[in-house]
Amino acid sequence: MKPRTRARSLALQVLYEVDIAHHPPGEVFKSRLEETPLSSDLSEFARQIVFGVLPLNNNLDLLIAKYAPEWPFDQIAAIDRNILRMAVWEFAVSHETPIKVAINEAVELAKLFGSDSAPRFVNGVLGTLADHQHEIQQALQKA
Repeated sequence: MKPRTRARSLALQVLYEVDIAHHPPGEVFKSRLEETPLSSDLSEFARQIVFGVLPLNNNLDLLIAKYAPEWPFDQIAAIDRNILRMAVWEFAVSHETPIKVAINEAVELAKLFGSDSAPRFVNGVLGTLADHQHEIQQALQKA
């Protein structure tokens, strides 16, 4: 697994646990880092994802639901929901990751952690969201 993919994987695990179990994000992040040590720059990258996504969860969810209405948000699996949140945050807020890379990385995470249909689903939703990248960026800047 590529180094930044490992960092994204760790971030996804943290976001998933916080989403499902409502454990404190700082403690979960620290625990995951102990289990999966990362270099300081990769650890910082994962930290930026986790603590960048968490405060925007509601906004990200609303935007995903708005721009991809053919996929009812309340029916999206928790792991897929968090993969989508991360990818949208990366291309619409962070601006460090090109949109195609964010989508490819999200699909890779869906292959690792999601159901058999998750990669296709994640790719489809993010493809739809990519068409509205600038609107999503503007909405998240206001948030």
